[in-house]
Amino acid sequence: ETLQRIVSTLANKNDEIHNFIDMLNHTIKNVQENSSNVISELDEEFDGLYSILDEMKGTMTNTIQQEEARKIQALQNQLSQCSSALESSEELLEIAAQSLDIKDPVEFSKVENIKLIVTMASAFRISLKPKVSDSMTHLMVDFSLERRMLQAVKFLPVPKAPEIDLAACLVADNCVTVSWRMPEEDNRIDHFVLEYRKTNFDGLPRVKDEQCWELIDYIKASEYTLSGLKFDTKYMNFRVQACNKAVAGEYSDPVTLETKAFVFNLDNTSSHLNLKVEDTYVEWDPTGGKGQEKIKGKENKGRSGTPSPKRTSFSPRSLMRGSRDRFTGESYTVLGDTAIESGQHYWEVRAQKDCKSYSVGVAYKNLGKFDQLGKTNSSWCIHINNWLQTTFSAKHNNKARTLDIPVPDRVGVYCDFDGGQLTFYNANSKQLLYTFRTKFTQPLLPGFMVWCGGLTLSTGLQVPSAVKTLQKSENGLSGSVGSLNNVAQ
Repeated sequence: ETLQRIVSTLANKNDEIHNFIDMLNHTIKNVQENSSNVISELDEEFDGLYSILDEMKGTMTNTIQQEEARKIQALQNQLSQCSSALESSEELLEIAAQSLDIKDPVEFSKVENIKLIVTMASAFRISLKPKVSDSMTHLMVDFSLERRMLQAVKFLPVPKAPEIDLAACLVADNCVTVSWRMPEEDNRIDHFVLEYRKTNFDGLPRVKDEQCWELIDYIKASEYTLSGLKFDTKYMNFRVQACNKAVAGEYSDPVTLETKAFVFNLDNTSSHLNLKVEDTYVEWDPTGGKGQEKIKGKENKGRSGTPSPKRTSFSPRSLMRGSRDRFTGESYTVLGDTAIESGQHYWEVRAQKDCKSYSVGVAYKNLGKFDQLGKTNSSWCIHINNWLQTTFSAKHNNKARTLDIPVPDRVGVYCDFDGGQLTFYNANSKQLLYTFRTKFTQPLLPGFMVWCGGLTLSTGLQVPSAVKTLQKSENGLSGSVGSLNNVAQ
């Protein structure tokens, strides 16, 4: 048995060596192919450089030849003028010499104007200085700098790892802006690559139970903004690498940014039977779920007519869902499945255009199954009624306050549990709609009522920066408190 184990181990080792030899041969082949490819690319680069030099040489040679032709033309024109003047002067000298040989004053007086002719000879007006010089030094070139640059040409270095500037990174309005810098200036950097992934762990990324990195390539600037995010985890990891035209460098040290937000689904186990509920969508169902119940009843019965056993998962969330009765009567209500026990949270709701009546707010867990949102001292909401005419009001403890403002397409809900504040906003413009101030004494659940229509939820949202700004200014005001504010019992 011992020998058999040793033989089996050796056989496995031999297989590993064979595989390794195959891998080495494959690597050698790849090295040869990659080297050939790099040499071909190098030839192309040098051919391109030669082509540029030849083009520059032709252009500069043409410039010199044009300057040569210009100077020769100027000198030839000057030479022609001198030759003409010299020929004219020789003729005048001959006439003057003949006139000087005349002895008879009467005859000499006849040619006395020869003096004027000689005085006006063109030879006296000729400049004996060349119009252009024979120097061509102004078209000389100095390639010493370029020669040094060419001599310094080397293979592209591997870029150094960027450094993420944690102080300049920003998480706001469901966007994350990541900023970084290079440890030293590198003008060969062509672009950057940003990778990110969501996680529930603080600190450095963990290999186990982590999501894959998502990649954003060809970033030209030294910062990037990820927008339209759903913050359904507590943190996000980020890392950046710099790339030149040949190679990518090492990744930066990863950083972790907190992206905690309130994420919840609708609790379909306790919703009114007249509501069709999905994770983040609720719709009025006039059949009251009876058709679905009949189908489920048939499916759950075996041949003997008794219900067949069904496996049940007992997660904390499912236990919480099953811990209360369904809403019934005229309480067409569904609650969220995650409680608010502390902190500041924000979510948004959009109603269908044909929705006749709906409410958006919060409630304690003990909201009765016949209770309607805003009609008890354990629930707060705004209510929109589009039946016959539109009414818009804030409700609590069976008291309503009419809101004389347009009904928004999307409602934003801000809940500050510790600060005892529930505020509603126009989610598009961030206009303040109404604020409840109280002291919350029990965990809160998001609550929704809908009749003839549907509501769509947006969760995993951080508190918008505009809302934070409005909260600072609103905390100094009391006008929005109104008669519906109270201290919760």
